[in-house]
Amino acid sequence: MNFHAAKAFVLDKLERELSDKLAYHGIHHTLDVLYTIEELCYLEKVSPYEELLLKTAALFHDSGFTINNQEHEKLSCQIARRHLPAYGYTPAEIERICGMIMATRIPQAPKNYLEEIICDADLDYLGREDFYDIGSTLFKELKAYEILKSEEAWNRLQVNFLEKHTFFTRTNKKRRAPRKQQYLQELKEIVSGYEKS
Repeated sequence: MNFHAAKAFVLDKLERELSDKLAYHGIHHTLDVLYTIEELCYLEKVSPYEELLLKTAALFHDSGFTINNQEHEKLSCQIARRHLPAYGYTPAEIERICGMIMATRIPQAPKNYLEEIICDADLDYLGREDFYDIGSTLFKELKAYEILKSEEAWNRLQVNFLEKHTFFTRTNKKRRAPRKQQYLQELKEIVSGYEKS
C-alpha cells in the first residue's frame, strides 16, 4: 500500500480538476477531513494500518466532484477502484475504502467503526469554532449550483440538518456535540423570526 504516492496522485487531480464553484467541497475540505481523521485516529487509538485506510478514504471521498456534483460518492468509488490498484491496494482494501466513502453520503449511515470515524471527520466543523465560516462556503456553493437562493432557505436547511445529524465516535460526542447543540439553538432563534412558510 503506497499511501504517499496515492495521496500525491489524488491531491494533484483535485487541484487540477475541481470546479471553482466548489467553495465548500474544494481541496481545503479534503485536507480538513484528512487532518481530522489523524486527530480522531490518535484519540480513538486506531491501528496504524486502519488509519492508512481511513486516510486514503478521506483523500478520495470527494474526488467524484471532479466528474459531477451529483452522486459524487459513487463517482469517488469509481475513481478509487480505477486508481488504487496501481498503488498496491488489494481489492479487499479498496472495498473497505469505498464503504467508508459511501458512508459519508447524506444522511450518513455508517455500518462499522471506521465508517463512523470518517463520517465524524467529514462533518467535524458542525461542532467547531469555524462552523459559521465553513457554513458560509457551503451556502455559497449551493447558490452557485442554484440549489438554494436565499439566506432564509439556508438557515431553515441548517436547522433541519443539525436536528437530524448525530456524531458517532466517543471523541466527537464529547468534544463537538455540545457546541453543535448551541449552534442549533442559535439558528432556531433566527428561523423563528421568519414568517411561517
